[in-house]
Amino acid sequence: MQTGLKDRVAIVTGSSSGIGLATAAALAAEGAKVAMCSRTEKTLLAAADEIKSRHKANVFAQAVDVTDSEAVKKFVAAVAGRLGGVDICVANAGGPPAKNFLSISLEDWQKAIATNFLSAVHLAREVIPHMQRKRWGRFITITSTSVRQAIPDLVLSNAVRPAVVGLVKSLAGEFGKDGILVNNIAPGYTETDRLSELMKVRALAAGVLEGEIKNRWAAEIPLRRLAKPEEIADAIVWLASERASYITGQTILVDGGIYKGM
Repeated sequence: MQTGLKDRVAIVTGSSSGIGLATAAALAAEGAKVAMCSRTEKTLLAAADEIKSRHKANVFAQAVDVTDSEAVKKFVAAVAGRLGGVDICVANAGGPPAKNFLSISLEDWQKAIATNFLSAVHLAREVIPHMQRKRWGRFITITSTSVRQAIPDLVLSNAVRPAVVGLVKSLAGEFGKDGILVNNIAPGYTETDRLSELMKVRALAAGVLEGEIKNRWAAEIPLRRLAKPEEIADAIVWLASERASYITGQTILVDGGIYKGM
């Protein structure tokens, strides 16, 4: 399938591991120039070097805290100057911790809003003008199935992530005239470090081994297994490509069918 992504400039945040890393690699494999960022510089640079080597790609990597609007502004400017603009932005950040409601502090709430909502706002503010100049763009957020149905122990995610869907719908309506498509990917249970942390919480609460929790999750999914990060990345690459040119304002679940709603 021709994606039309060769030489497109793509920013992928939170790309030192997990879904973000898989997405950066998948875009590089399609010939895109990839800008990677995360907070952990050592891990990030190692991931960037691996992608460069494997795909012979043009990769720029820099440690950035996406909750810092000024840092995001400087990063996007550096990407545009080094790689020649911004065509695609994948807004990805680690999810908030698993906690029950009464154990969540005000600081926890503020951190979740900054990390999982305002980070997308910061990115959109900086990349959209670059996309407007080209009259072509893809802004893609990554949330979770919590935007469709609440997940036990993930109160922060259940409350904050739906705001991202509202942002996606709003931006899609405002910037469609500029050739900018804005969509959201909502992964289900995916084999990442983040899921391993949730698995530990669930196992401790239930007094069982972590493997038992994983088996329970798999049993709930029609495909009877957890997703691989690469499978989420494939959906993101499709949304970023020319083959998804009439799709905007949507939330696409990549969850193996676990969401039961219509």
